[in-house]
Amino acid sequence: MNGNNLSFGGREAISEAERQLYARQIIVPEIGIEGQAKLKKASVFIVGAGGLGSPVALYLAAAGIGRLGIADPDVVDVSNLQRQIIHFTSDIGKKKVDSARRKLLDINPRIGIDVFPERLKAANAGEIVKDYDIVVDGSDNYAARYLINDTCVLLGKPMVYGSIQRFFGQVSVFDGRKGPCYRCLMPSPPAPGSVLGCAETGVLGVVPGVIGSLQAVEVIKIILGLGTPLVGRLLFYDSLAASFDLIDVSKNPACPACGAKPSISAPVDYEELCGDDWPGYRPGGVSDRIARSGSISVSELKRRLEGGDRFFFLEIHEPGAVGEFLAADVLRIPKSEIMKRISEIPRDREVIVLCRIGIQGRELIRELQDLGFDNLINLEGGTIAWKYDIDIVP
Repeated sequence: MNGNNLSFGGREAISEAERQLYARQIIVPEIGIEGQAKLKKASVFIVGAGGLGSPVALYLAAAGIGRLGIADPDVVDVSNLQRQIIHFTSDIGKKKVDSARRKLLDINPRIGIDVFPERLKAANAGEIVKDYDIVVDGSDNYAARYLINDTCVLLGKPMVYGSIQRFFGQVSVFDGRKGPCYRCLMPSPPAPGSVLGCAETGVLGVVPGVIGSLQAVEVIKIILGLGTPLVGRLLFYDSLAASFDLIDVSKNPACPACGAKPSISAPVDYEELCGDDWPGYRPGGVSDRIARSGSISVSELKRRLEGGDRFFFLEIHEPGAVGEFLAADVLRIPKSEIMKRISEIPRDREVIVLCRIGIQGRELIRELQDLGFDNLINLEGGTIAWKYDIDIVP
C-alpha cells in the first residue's frame, strides 16, 4: 500500500518551529521534510478516546498529523484511568473528547482537532468519515466495529483495527480495495450476549498501550508509504508469553461488504438487531445461539460441556507443535494436511474447530463449508482463550 494513493501527496510548508519539534523524525532518511509534509497534510479519524484511542491520538499528534478527529460519547470515569492514559484525575466527569483535545493541543498546538461527543451511528458515520484519509478503530464493541468497517469499505478508506482483552491484543489494517476487510475475518457479529467484553473480563492496563502504539505505527506507514502495512495480516500479541504471532487473513470473494457482489449498500446499527434477523443466522443444525455466529465462546462451550453435551474437536496446528486442548475426543492435524485427511472429520456431529487464537479456525471453516460441511463451529479466541479463561479441563 502506498500512502500517495490516498491524497497524501503535495508539499505543505514546514515552519522553522515545526522543524525543531519534529527534528528527530525529519532526520530519519525515509521521512525527511517531504515525509513530514505528508504527515501534516494527512487527516485521521479515531473512534474512541479510551484505552486504544489514548495512545493512538497522543502519538499521532506528536508525530505531526495535520488533522485529527475523535469521536466518543462518554465522560471520564475513575475506572478509566488505569489504561486510558490521555485522561487524568482532574478530568473525571468531563467529556472524554474535551479531555483528549486539551492534552493533544498541549503536546502539539500546531495541529487541528475535531471532536465529536457522540456515538458513531449509521446516520452520521458516512458524513463524518468521508472527510478523513484513515480511520482508526479504537472501539470496544462489535457493533461499532462492523459499522466502522462497512463505512470504510463504502467510502474506500483504510481501517486500522485494534482489539484488546485481558493480556492479549490484535492489530491489523483492513482495506477492502487492496485486501480483506473486517468482515472477511468475521463475516457477521456474534450473537448478543455470547461474547464478553473488557468490562466483564478485564484488561492489563499496559496492553492497550502496546496495541494503540502499533496502530499509530500502521497509520504513519500508510501515510508515508513505508514498509508493509498489516493488510491481509493480523498481528496477535500475548503479553504473558512476550510473543507476537503474525497470521495471514485472506480476502473472502463472497464477503457481503468487499466481495465480488457486495450486498451491503449502507452502514447498519447492529445493536438494534435481534432475534432471527441477526446476521449469520442459519435455522436448524446447531443450537440457535451458536448458529447465529458460526462460533462459540469459551464460556458457552464450558457451560455446554458441564451440561453433558459432547463434541468432536478438531485442533489445527503447525507441524511439530504440541496440542493445547486436552479432551478425549480430539483430532489434531497440521494445517497443511487438513485437505489430505478430510475424511477423518465427521459430518454427523457438532465439530468444534480449534486453533491458537481462533483466526485460522474461522478461515478453515469457510473452506470446509464450500465442501459441504455444515456442522463446524469455531472456538472464539482459540485455545489461548480456553487456557486463560476456563479453569476446568473437559
